[in-house]
Amino acid sequence: MMLTQTISRKFSVLLIASLALITTACGTNPVTKKKEIQFVSQNQEIEIGKQNYSPARQSQGGDYIIDPELTEYVQGIGKRLGAVSDRPDLPYEFVVLNDSVPNAWAMPGGKIAFNRGLLYELNSEAELAAVMGHEIVHAAARHGAKSMERGVFMQGAMIAVGIGAQNSNYGNLIVGGAQLGAALTMSKYGRDAESESDLYGMQYMKKAGYDPAAAVTLQETFVRLSADRKSNFIDGLFASHPPSQARVDANKVTLAKVGAGGEWGKEVYAQKTAKLRSTQAAYKAYDDGVKALVAKDTAKATALANQAIKGEPREARFQELLGDIALTEKKTDAALAYYDKAIKLQPDYFKPHVQSGIALYNAGKKAEAEPFLKRANELLPTAPGHALLGAIAEDRGDIDGALKHYSVAAGSDSEYGKEANARGVRIDLPRNPSKYIQSGAVADNAGNLFAVVQNNTSVPVGRVQVRVVKYDGKTGRAIAQSAPMTISGGVAPGKRNQIAIGEKVATPQEAQLYKVVVEAAEVAK
Repeated sequence: MMLTQTISRKFSVLLIASLALITTACGTNPVTKKKEIQFVSQNQEIEIGKQNYSPARQSQGGDYIIDPELTEYVQGIGKRLGAVSDRPDLPYEFVVLNDSVPNAWAMPGGKIAFNRGLLYELNSEAELAAVMGHEIVHAAARHGAKSMERGVFMQGAMIAVGIGAQNSNYGNLIVGGAQLGAALTMSKYGRDAESESDLYGMQYMKKAGYDPAAAVTLQETFVRLSADRKSNFIDGLFASHPPSQARVDANKVTLAKVGAGGEWGKEVYAQKTAKLRSTQAAYKAYDDGVKALVAKDTAKATALANQAIKGEPREARFQELLGDIALTEKKTDAALAYYDKAIKLQPDYFKPHVQSGIALYNAGKKAEAEPFLKRANELLPTAPGHALLGAIAEDRGDIDGALKHYSVAAGSDSEYGKEANARGVRIDLPRNPSKYIQSGAVADNAGNLFAVVQNNTSVPVGRVQVRVVKYDGKTGRAIAQSAPMTISGGVAPGKRNQIAIGEKVATPQEAQLYKVVVEAAEVAK
């Protein structure tokens, strides 16, 4: 079997184990108070959120650390709403992510994130509370947990999200358990879940002292923005929380029931987001610079990166962009210097670490690359991080270590993943040929027996050595075996080859008494 298939199964088994989907249980939804089948306990919800919160944040630009007062402000609003929710005992956490796409998401266990880009678009604390309340309900009402129970993530657990602004080239490189975190943040809830989040979110707003009318006006704004399909909300919040006139109308009904009135906080919101707004142009230049680099216009990308740095010299992502530009131009020393600046500005973000490792590896400095790659994988496991660590381990003769890294990297549908899969097969197939080569005995129309092998790898296989064992149909015991036979001519990926056994059977069923054992094989040179 291919390493990628192994990873997929391991991931599914890990996910099943993490959810403990062994027995069913009936419970009461803590928000709606309705009876429902629950597979995921509160402790499991909390653990899922705890394990996936950090890698999910890494995969979406990392935390926005330039203005800690802004983060404290957002956290304060979140705690205020969480305290009046139906699950005030959840260990809520709130963070601002360094991503320009307007978006917000909630994980099981109360782990919630807001993109920097969303905060630009809101105009009051009440509007922020409206979005916050909505996300808190997603966590409190077990919407993420219920999606997992229905098997949503079992079917599509290999979802990966764009890393950094404008979906950079790391989008499909997340591997291992971090893929679950990516899937959780991309969850698209059903209409009922969205309606529940609107309804109870407005109730939480009222209890916390905010004017729930902000939820109505905000949805009206979202409907207008979605009408032309050009808003950058389309790639963010609207992708998982689609607005509609029906939601506006439902919110108006809820408003009539709970009553308008309460805080709007326009002035305080303007004050708390002033620093963020003052650097919006710098981040716009950065986003445009990323696009220019993707288009291979390094001169334009460099100018935009420097413009961004001028507007906000404390931002690590801007130095990182200059490093990416230098790496593209094969200026290794310059790239490493920029990545070093980025790491010093924000040590706990994965990308400058993995990029430093790649740059050093490409320069032949593998020993120096290793600690950068290891640190990057601690923050967010990626295909290049594991693939290059696998190559380093293979070079030093640590075959088992290399295979572990290659198998993780192979979980990515990328060039790094494909190369890691091929390298893993090349070193493991000679040791465990039957793991990769399927075998069996078949008879032709004349009853002649053939030993058939199929190459289930992505690399061509050369010589294959097999032995045929015959079993007694009554006792099931082996009664004879052939001498080793060599199937020459090679076997292409996904193809078959065969060799005549030299025996005949009277019926096709008799062929089942013969087993073909793959004893040795080698990758074609």
